[in-house]
Amino acid sequence: MQVFLYYINTRGRVMKKLLILTLSAIFVIVAFTMDASAAKKSSKKISAEDVEAMTTTIDTLTKKVYGHALLSPEDNQNLIEVKIKLDNQMLIAPDTTLAPLYYKAGDLYKKREMKQEAIDCYQTILENFADTALAPKARTALRAMGIQVADPVQKTASEDEEE
Repeated sequence: MQVFLYYINTRGRVMKKLLILTLSAIFVIVAFTMDASAAKKSSKKISAEDVEAMTTTIDTLTKKVYGHALLSPEDNQNLIEVKIKLDNQMLIAPDTTLAPLYYKAGDLYKKREMKQEAIDCYQTILENFADTALAPKARTALRAMGIQVADPVQKTASEDEEE
């Protein structure tokens, strides 16, 4: 009888270890699959529809500000969502189509006296889209806000030849 109980007890421990090992393996596989699908989703470029929707939102809010209308909490939420989408896209891959949106958002923040958010938008343009037509405008807007902005260093002809 003792041998039989020992056999059942030993077999129970083995089954328990096997069950824990199986559940651990399933957990690792699920975690890896979720991470891979999240990476796939985050690596995609922002769609033209998203850019159009953000442009429409910013333009609508700008019209309200120009019309001296008060922005509702929903309007504030929309502006925050646009900024978050822009910033998330910048983490994935900077795209020059985002420069006008950053500039418009910066202007909107500036008009609403949200100085730090405006500075962030204009700085993003200078740091990531320096070769666009909006970079000088962003630099001018920052200087008008009293922010010290360094001019980009111009390379001489001999420096260009060395590269």
